[in-house]
Amino acid sequence: MDVFLQGFWDFAGHYWWLIFPIMGVAGGIGKAWERASKQRHERRLETLRIKGEIKAAQIAARGQTAPVSTQARQIPAEPQVTSNQLLERLFIEHDEITARWLEYELDVAKLIAFPAMSDGRQPLTAAFLRAKKLADTLRPASADAKVTEQQVAEYLDAVGNYAVAFEVAERDARRLRDSTFTEAERKKLDRAQQLLKVAVDDTATQAERNIAYKRVREELDGLILLSDAAVEVLEKQVAREITAAPTAPEPVTPASAPEPERMPLRRDDERA
Repeated sequence: MDVFLQGFWDFAGHYWWLIFPIMGVAGGIGKAWERASKQRHERRLETLRIKGEIKAAQIAARGQTAPVSTQARQIPAEPQVTSNQLLERLFIEHDEITARWLEYELDVAKLIAFPAMSDGRQPLTAAFLRAKKLADTLRPASADAKVTEQQVAEYLDAVGNYAVAFEVAERDARRLRDSTFTEAERKKLDRAQQLLKVAVDDTATQAERNIAYKRVREELDGLILLSDAAVEVLEKQVAREITAAPTAPEPVTPASAPEPERMPLRRDDERA
């Protein structure tokens, strides 16, 4: 130990000037850690706030008295709410969340703008997908189905968690946008977004739309995984009737319009 201390002080005596850059680096690390901790704390508070709003709406759905935030989706309270009535309301809530998710899942332009919403590797997106799967699993066949109070309670909690998970995942995806990609990848996403406008442009020729569609798929290859449903929706947009073609004597019907060239899909196990 004495030898170590002696060596340390000898080193410090000869290289005392290194203390200043070392302190600067340590200070930068400390500030970065402090910023990250603050951001994590703010996200936790936001999550708790959203959960509180959903819980208040759930209590109101049961017919109990509770203050509901003006920003939360409000369900009017009634003196008594039967299990069937509660299930009907939960079905509406469940379907609304799923519809909001499908706006990202089926709209390629939105997927390019907010790629984290389709990336199961993102923790908050993965949590949302798990919550969706559980809510779908616990959903009764109909509002008239014979279910126990325990099953209704479990489904109610699942829908509440599903709503919270979507809100959190969506806000994180809008915060991240394309920041998780490299500069070169962001340029590819930008090109894909511009080409997509041509691919669905009614005033473009069918050949122009087909070429743009093919290039969109090439630019997105390896960056964003498009679901089969999203590809089907996009191909229908590309192949639809040209409504404003000045050179065409007659409008081209969908049946006679050439189909866009299909490209092989990348499956989950093919992604890097």
